[in-house]
Amino acid sequence: MNTTGVPTGRTGVELRHLRALAAIGDEGTVTGAAEVLHISQPAVSRTLEQLERAVGTRLVERTTRSLALTDEGRRLWEHAHGILDRLDTALNEVRAGPRPLRLGIAWAVLGPFTVPLLQEWRDAHPDAPVRLHRRTDLEGALRRSEVDAVLLRTTPSPVPDVHCLRLMHERRVAAFAEDDPLADKEQVHLADLAERDVALCTTAATTHSTLWPEGHRPRTVDVADVEQWLAAVATGEAVGVTAEGTVHSYPAPGIRYVPIADAPPVPAYLSWPKRPSHPDTNAFVTHVRRTLQHRNASGHRSPAR
Repeated sequence: MNTTGVPTGRTGVELRHLRALAAIGDEGTVTGAAEVLHISQPAVSRTLEQLERAVGTRLVERTTRSLALTDEGRRLWEHAHGILDRLDTALNEVRAGPRPLRLGIAWAVLGPFTVPLLQEWRDAHPDAPVRLHRRTDLEGALRRSEVDAVLLRTTPSPVPDVHCLRLMHERRVAAFAEDDPLADKEQVHLADLAERDVALCTTAATTHSTLWPEGHRPRTVDVADVEQWLAAVATGEAVGVTAEGTVHSYPAPGIRYVPIADAPPVPAYLSWPKRPSHPDTNAFVTHVRRTLQHRNASGHRSPAR
C-alpha cells in the first residue's frame, strides 16, 4: 500500500474495488452498495476514491442529492461485472463442476424453433445444459456477463468485443380481438391499422410508430409487459403488431393473428462475446446456426442472408 491509499502493483486495482463499483452501479447509492457489501458507507466511499485514483479518472458523479456513473464509470462497471462473474464461474467449477450455459432470450424469439433447438442440443450434449434467462436489457446483460449469449429481435449495437450473427427473418403479423372486423381477414396492410390504437410493449417491443410513414402513423398505447399487451389486444383496447414467433408462443384465447402484407420482416440475431464466458459457447453457436439453416430450408420463414 502506498501513501495515497492505492494498493501497489501494476494496476493498483483489486477485486474489492471492482466489487464496490459494481455494487454502486447496481444500487445507485453508496448506502445501497454498503448494505449489499456488508461494509460501512465510509468504507465504500474510500474504496471508490482509491479506484478512481488508480484508473486516473472520475467514475461517479456525486452531488448532495444524486449519484450517477460517468461514461467511463459505466464502461468499467460493465467490465467489473464480467470479471467478477468469470471469477465466480471458475471457483464454482472447481467446487461443483461446470455451470449451465446462460442464454438470454427475447420475447417469443424463434417461435416454434426454440424448443426443438434446445432439445437437440440437450440430446447431443447431455452434460452441457442451457438455461434460458429473460432480461429487459439483453445487450447490457451480455456485456455484464450475466448471460453467455443472447437471442435478439433488435439490431444489436456495434460493439468491438461482441460477435453478432443474423439468423433468420420472421414475418410481421397483426393481433386483433377475435370480434374485431379485421380478425377474419387473410391479410391486412399497415394502412388498415393507421387509424387504430396500437399497443407497444415497453420491455419487449419489435414495433414502433416509425413502421408507418410520417403523417399516417397510428396512436400508440404503451403497456408494461407481454401480459398487458395480450390483455389490451384481447379486450379490444388496442391492436398489436408483432413478429410471427408470437403466434406460436402466445396463442391466447380471444386473440387472432393476421399476416401484414406490406410490413418489413423482423430479423432475429444471436450475439456472444469474442472472449466466451462459457466453454461451450462456440459449440452452441455452431449448433444454432446449423439447426436453423436446416429448418429454414424447409420452413416458411426466410433464412438470413
